[in-house]
Amino acid sequence: MKIFLDTANLESIKKFNDMGLLDGITTNPSLMSKEGGNPKDAMEEITKIIQGDVSLEVVSTDYSGMIEEGKRLREYGTNVVVKVPMTPDGLKACKSLSSEGIPVNVTLVFSPNQALLAAKSGAKYVSPFIGRLDDVGQDGMNLIKDIEEIFSNYDFGTEILVASIRHPMHVVDAAKIGADVVTLPPSVLEKMLEHPLTKIGLENFLSDWEKLKSGNPDIKI
Repeated sequence: MKIFLDTANLESIKKFNDMGLLDGITTNPSLMSKEGGNPKDAMEEITKIIQGDVSLEVVSTDYSGMIEEGKRLREYGTNVVVKVPMTPDGLKACKSLSSEGIPVNVTLVFSPNQALLAAKSGAKYVSPFIGRLDDVGQDGMNLIKDIEEIFSNYDFGTEILVASIRHPMHVVDAAKIGADVVTLPPSVLEKMLEHPLTKIGLENFLSDWEKLKSGNPDIKI
C-alpha cells in the first residue's frame, strides 16, 4: 500500500521523505492556507521534493475554470495529479483532463455510486473521506470495502486513495481491505512510528550497555 502525506508543510514532507516513507502528497486549499506564505512557491517546492504523485486541487467549481486551473497546476511538474471535486462539472473536467494525459484525483467521495462514476470518468484516484463519514455516525471503512469489491469486478485502473484518516487503525483497516493508497496527516504518521514497548526496549538495551561499559571501559561495538 502506498502512503501519501496530506499536508503542505515542507518540514514534515522533507522529514518523512528522508525516511523513505512517502509515495506521494495530497494537498488542498485549506492545507495551503494553514501554512501561509505563497502557495505557488510551496507547490513548486513540493513537486521537487517528492518523486511520486502530488495532488494539487483546483478551486474553481465550473468546468471551464477547472480545466484552466488543472492545466496550470500541471505545469508545476509531470508528477502533478489534478484534484477535482465529485460534482457533475468535476467529472466532466476529469474526463477531459484524463483524455489529454493529465491524471486526476476525484475528491470528496462519500458513496460507492460516486466512486463508480469517478472511475467511469477516467480518474486515476478516487478519494473517499472515511473520517468525515465516521463523524456523522456512518462506518467509513464500509465504504472502502464496497468500493474495493466493485472495482475488483471491473478493469477500471482507478486506485482507491483513502482520505480523512484520523488514527493509525484507519491505516491498518484500509490495508487489510486492500486499498491502494492512504493519505494521512503528519500527526498520524508520527503515531504509526511509535510504540511504548519499542521505547522501553531501547531504554533497557542502552542501560544494559552502559553497565557493560562500566566494567569494560574500552569496549566498542
